[in-house]
Amino acid sequence: MELPMRPLGTSGLHITTVGFGAWAIGGGGWSFGWGPQDDADSLTAMRHAFECGVNWIDTAAVYGLGHSEELVGRLLRDLPTDRRPLVFTKCGLKWDVNNPMTVAKRVLRPESIRNECEASLRRLGVERIDLYQFHWPDETGTAVEDSWGEMQRLVDQGKVRLGGVSNFNVALLERCEHRWHVASLQPPFSLIRREVAEHELPWCRAHGTGVICYSPMQAGLLTDRFSAERVSAMPSDDWRRRAEEFQAPRLARNLALRDALRPIAARHDTTVAAVAVAWTLAWPGVTAAIVGARSAAQVDGWLPAATLQLTAADLDEIAAALVHSGAGGGPTRP
Repeated sequence: MELPMRPLGTSGLHITTVGFGAWAIGGGGWSFGWGPQDDADSLTAMRHAFECGVNWIDTAAVYGLGHSEELVGRLLRDLPTDRRPLVFTKCGLKWDVNNPMTVAKRVLRPESIRNECEASLRRLGVERIDLYQFHWPDETGTAVEDSWGEMQRLVDQGKVRLGGVSNFNVALLERCEHRWHVASLQPPFSLIRREVAEHELPWCRAHGTGVICYSPMQAGLLTDRFSAERVSAMPSDDWRRRAEEFQAPRLARNLALRDALRPIAARHDTTVAAVAVAWTLAWPGVTAAIVGARSAAQVDGWLPAATLQLTAADLDEIAAALVHSGAGGGPTRP
């Protein structure tokens, strides 16, 4: 299957408008895990996404404390070189191996970035990472210019193809761009988390920086079958149990918004998940959306977003639903 592709800013790389997000397949047992996950299901889900035309995967060293990258590496070894997806991963979150449930520290010291890159290359079993991203801004006092300079050295050494950032605001983007071009930004962006549409998306569009947004289905909230009962049934180590969007009063507003998407999905003969993801893709400046899956069936739920074109009437209806439901914050319409 051929899926639509877009250029990742001015990088020269073209990627499908949806990519496989490998956060949840890291499994449970760490501070932002999704509870137990079967590795065989994860491998099947990834393989299915790539057979359906998805040409990139986004993971991170911290997902499952290395386990997600290891699984991606297992999959890559089983694929012919010419059929391998592009591999994007992230650095900058240092975990405590003795206390896995402790929240990882945000560390972007140059030597730490270098060591993390080597570890990711080993786990993934690749010679070069296609897109290497800072996961979060540093909290150790390291100047972002020093961190970004190390990213440039990794590119010069051939260990990284492109350098990007995640969860950076415009001020940090400006500081990086002044030293060396930022190939991409990975921000949170969904119908519920819309804030980046005001400043970061316009900045990226103006500077030729690609945008691959994460959690476009808001970690499962904006899917057909999600419910309040699902939250109460989540494993104790699923991070969503303590997330504000999954608690009252926000949960009720978010589910009301989800329900307002059902008529739109029905008109297009598709899923609510596909509508939610397609909405993010309708915004100028967005290159693609990272969409997670723990099974092949979940891939089938969001894959139609790649080709779904929401009409002006659809976008108006969604904007009205955002106002009526009170869910989230930020601009309401592309």
